[in-house]
Amino acid sequence: MRRFIGTVAFFLLLGTGALSADQQTDWPSFHGPDRDNRSNETGLLRAWPEGGPKLLWTASGLGHGYSSVAVVGNRIFTAGMFGKDTHIACIGPDAGIIWQRLAGKSWEASERQRWAVPYSGSRATPTVDGDTVYFLSELGTLTAFMAANGDERWSLDLARTFEADKPKYGYSESVLVDGNRLFCSPGGKKGYMVAVDKRNGRVLWVNSEINDVVGNSSSVLAEIAGVKQVVSLSSARVFAVDPEGGGLLWQYPFGNKRGNSATDVIVEGGLVYASCGYGKGSILLRPERTDDGSFAVNRVWESKLLDNHHGGVVLVDGSLYGAGHVAKGWFSLAFLGGGKNWQKAGKGSLTYADDHLYFLDEKGQMSLVLADSKKYTEVARFTVPKGGRGPYWAHPVVCNGRLYIRHSDQLYAYDIRESSQTVEMGAMGKKRN
Repeated sequence: MRRFIGTVAFFLLLGTGALSADQQTDWPSFHGPDRDNRSNETGLLRAWPEGGPKLLWTASGLGHGYSSVAVVGNRIFTAGMFGKDTHIACIGPDAGIIWQRLAGKSWEASERQRWAVPYSGSRATPTVDGDTVYFLSELGTLTAFMAANGDERWSLDLARTFEADKPKYGYSESVLVDGNRLFCSPGGKKGYMVAVDKRNGRVLWVNSEINDVVGNSSSVLAEIAGVKQVVSLSSARVFAVDPEGGGLLWQYPFGNKRGNSATDVIVEGGLVYASCGYGKGSILLRPERTDDGSFAVNRVWESKLLDNHHGGVVLVDGSLYGAGHVAKGWFSLAFLGGGKNWQKAGKGSLTYADDHLYFLDEKGQMSLVLADSKKYTEVARFTVPKGGRGPYWAHPVVCNGRLYIRHSDQLYAYDIRESSQTVEMGAMGKKRN
C-alpha cells in the first residue's frame, strides 16, 4: 500500500542530497503512507532523559493552526493561518521555510459559534505524491502545488463546484491519492464524495448517494472481501465507495448528536472500526459479499467507550489505543471483542512507533507509553513549549528518527534515535576522562 510517493524521482527533482530510498521512511500524508498512524521505524529511544529528548530545532512563522506534518526526504510540509488566509509551507531540514504559498480562505466561527472562536486555524495536513503537494483549505479550495518550489499546478473550488455549504468547523479532510485519482468529500448538493484527476483537477466521478454533512474525517483505501474500496465516515454513517466509478458499495448508520465525526476509520482483516466523540463511542463492522455480489454489513460490537473526539485511534497487535471524550481518558480496547483493557486519565492525540505510543495531551504533555494491552505503563514524559495560542491538537509524527510536534505557529523536531543518544553519552564520557 505504500503507493503515495515516487521517492527516488522526488529526491532527484528536489536535488536535496537526501538519503537513498531504502534508508527513508517517509510520512507523505496524514497518518502516514498507509493511513494507519503507525511508523515502521526501529532503533528509537526506549526512554527519554529528564526534560525530554534533544530538541534539534524549532520552525517558526508557520501561521496558527492544527495541521500535522507530511515528511518526504528532508522536507516537511504543513499549513497555517495568517489573518483570514491559510498558507501551505515547505520547511527544510534546518527549520528554514523554503517556500510558503496561499492555499485559500480560513474558516471563522459564525456569530452563533462564539465558543468556537479560539478554534480557528488550519485543519488539514498536506498530501505529497511524487513531485506534487495537494491541500484542501478550510473553505473548500483544493490546490496542487509543485513540491520543489510551491508553484501552483491547478486549483478547484470544491464548495462552489459541488454547491456545498460551509461546514460547521470548516473542511478538515486530508485528501487521499491512489494512482491518478484524488479522493475528497465536498459534501455538496451536486456530490458528497468526488474523485479528480490528480494531474489536472478534472472531475472523474461524483457520488451523490450520500446526503450527509461532511464528518471532518479523512478517507482510507482498503481491500475488503477481495474488493478495493475507499472507506470513510460522514457525520451520520460509515460507508465505502468503488474507487474506479464512485458507486456506493455499502453503508452503516453511525454518528453523534453534534454531527461531528472527525476520526478516521481503521480497516483490518476485513473488519472496519469507527469512533466518534460526544458520547457515541466505538463500533466494529463486518462488511461481507452476498450471493449477488453486493455487500451486507453486520455489527460485530458497539461500545460507549473510546468515543474519540479528534485525536485519532491506532490499532497495534489486536488492541485499539486512543482517547475518549465523554468517556474520559486514554483507553485500550480489544479490537475483536471491544472489551476494555485499561483506562487512564487524559485526552489528546497520538501516534505509534517501535513498540511505543506517543501520547500528546491537549495541554502540551508528551508521554512515551508502552504499547501494552495488559496495563498502562508510562516510560517518560516532557512538556512541549508553547508555540502560540490554542490547545495542542495537531497529531504528532515520528519519521526518520525524529519526533515532530506542532503547536500553533511553531513546529518542534526532537531527536529520538537511540544511536544518537549512545554517541552523545559516549562523547560525554570522554570529556569527563
